Amino acid sequence: TIENLRQLLLIDQQTLLIQDFGAGSRVRKENTRKVCDIARASLKPKRFGQLLFRIVDQYSPANILELGTSLGITTAYMAAANEQSKVVTMEGAATVAAVARKNFAKLGLQNIRLVEGNFDETLAATVQQMGSIDLAFVDGNHRYEPTLRYFRELLPAIHEYSILIFDDIHWSKEMEQAWAEIQRDPAVTLSIDLFFIGLVFFRKEQKVKQHFTIRF
Repeated sequence: TIENLRQLLLIDQQTLLIQDFGAGSRVRKENTRKVCDIARASLKPKRFGQLLFRIVDQYSPANILELGTSLGITTAYMAAANEQSKVVTMEGAATVAAVARKNFAKLGLQNIRLVEGNFDETLAATVQQMGSIDLAFVDGNHRYEPTLRYFRELLPAIHEYSILIFDDIHWSKEMEQAWAEIQRDPAVTLSIDLFFIGLVFFRKEQKVKQHFTIRF
């Protein structure tokens, strides 16, 4: 199971050479990291994986995009929720992407395509190739400017029933600023702050823009 795999990753002593394109971890700055350290620092908790699973199960999105694969645990939860969904996941670090690929194979997940490379170079082409995005999970570069840029690059592929999920919206002042600006965007009709993540909706029947904060 996915949680069994998480436990294995938490004790995996394999050392990887990392090129980090994002804001980095507040925990370590070295260029080499053990898989177990990456797992401890970056894997989302079980309840978050289960939340993503429920969202995919409930809304049956055909096309899912994830920015920030890491070791592939959240990817796996989304892919496992609906075998008909096509999950495209993007990872900047090639060595981390290689571990994620092995994890998908171990779990027998066939509906995932992994795109490697710096998001600044790969995102526009990936969005264009997908055409339409029903669900996107943005967990890439925890800075103001890139987060807003990713949001704007996703917009052409977004439709009325799309859902965008932004991770770590209160990670820093920059992320809080980016989240506030995303909420203000005219296309956004409903936003939900679960503290550690933010959900964005574009429903046209929602005539008045609304924002909710929920303790999750």
